[in-house]
Parts: sequence; C-alpha cells; structure tokens
Amino acid sequence: MATKDKRIDDYIAKAQPFAQPILKKMRELIHKACPEVTETIKWGMPSFEYNSPMFGMASFKQHCVGGFWKSKLLKDPKNLLGERKAKGGDAMGNLGRMTSMKDLPPDKAIIDFVKQHMKLNEEGIKVPKKIAAVRELTMPKELTAALNKTKRQKKLLRNFHLQANASMPNGFPMPKLKQHVTKD
Repeated sequence: MATKDKRIDDYIAKAQPFAQPILKKMRELIHKACPEVTETIKWGMPSFEYNSPMFGMASFKQHCVGGFWKSKLLKDPKNLLGERKAKGGDAMGNLGRMTSMKDLPPDKAIIDFVKQHMKLNEEGIKVPKKIAAVRELTMPKELTAALNKTKRQKKLLRNFHLQANASMPNGFPMPKLKQHVTKD
C-alpha cells in the first residue's frame, strides 16, 4: 500500500501555480506505476522510495524538475531522459527544466522508467561510482634537487608516494608523482 506524506501535499500547495499540475501529475504517475512507493521529504524536496530512493522532484520560481536516482541504468530507447536533460540546461534532475505540462515526458514513458527503477531497487543494483582519473604531476627540478641532497631525503621522497597512496580512501587515487632523477 502506498504511503502518502502530507508534507508533499503542503510542498505542492506552496509551489508556483504553473508547477502545481506538473508536480501532481508526476506524483500520480509514480503511485500508478508503484503502488508500494513511500513518499518522504529529502533535502527539502519530495522524494519517492521503493526499497531505496527512486525519484525526486522540486519546484522553483520559474521551473520545476524531476529525476530518477538510477537514470543511467534505465533503458531509454527514445532518449527521453538525455534529450530532456540537454534541453533543461543546468537544471537539476534528468527530466530537464519543466515550465508547463507539455514539458513532461509521455505518461507511458514515466511509468516504464518507474517500473524499471523498481526492478533495479529490488535487485539491489547500484549505479557504478565514478573513479577519478589519475593525473601525473611533474615535480619541479629545483624541488627534486633540494629533496635529493642526502640519502635519507631521497629515501623519504621515494617512500612518500607509496605511503600517501596507501592512506587514501578508495575511489580517491593519489596523483602519480614524476621525479627528475638525479645521481649521487
């Protein structure tokens, strides 16, 4: 059974007049596709959960937005999410910037996205995390020369990168340090 949150009723009631029918329609479609959905407020905005976060929406002065948490994993053969995001410019969410009901994707598409998302949540599938690219940094010659004055300093410099890399949290790679080689 769906869980409705009165705070979302209040949120929609306080939204700009143009946004109210858009927010109501998105909410209606989420419930239609997923009767077991739970409503809540996250980050001050309506959020819909089914086993984990699934969809969020927000209203602003001149537009409103909506987005699926796992949009990158959803099958979107008509590129509705990507196309709308591109048209939305810097608007958050992946349904783009919406200012009228005609900006919403077709009902059938939203319902399909919700059902796909439900399956992903049921199976515990997560969006893969991005791993930052490792950049190679070149140490200035002067610094290399200054740090290579004694055998002890050379050893400390050589071991620094290994120690720093070992202490970095997963997913946050340490830049590769390229040294200018000097001879004793």
